[in-house]
Amino acid sequence: MDTSTRQRWLRVLANSPIEPLLALLPPALPAAPRWLRRAETGLMMLQGRSGGTGARFNLGEVSVSRASCQIGDHIGHGWVRGGDGRHAELIAQADALLQDSARHAELMAAWIAPLEAELIERRASCSREAAASKVEFFTMVRGE
Repeated sequence: MDTSTRQRWLRVLANSPIEPLLALLPPALPAAPRWLRRAETGLMMLQGRSGGTGARFNLGEVSVSRASCQIGDHIGHGWVRGGDGRHAELIAQADALLQDSARHAELMAAWIAPLEAELIERRASCSREAAASKVEFFTMVRGE
């Protein structure tokens, strides 16, 4: 499986609210996956870079929930910001199923494509909202 493709679906699943995941995923999920790590919540240190490319610095901590499961021969991992363990477990199960080459294309079309379209629209809406409140500042030079 291509790493960038897997990163794409994990990013979409982690950035989607849990409600659409609860609507889309459960019909295809197995009744009892083998849990390697049930959902647990902890803290993770966020790092930033000065100016985006400079030296690293510790920005602060964020709570993160994670879970891991095995479905067939595939191991799925789910990480999500916040304390919602159910969200992390859904991501882990979806990750394991999406690694199955027999079902990959079907699940990408059924799950990831609509979630990604919704995520893109949500970000565009936030950008439009922020752009509407943009204020232009300028400086006038004295003596001209």
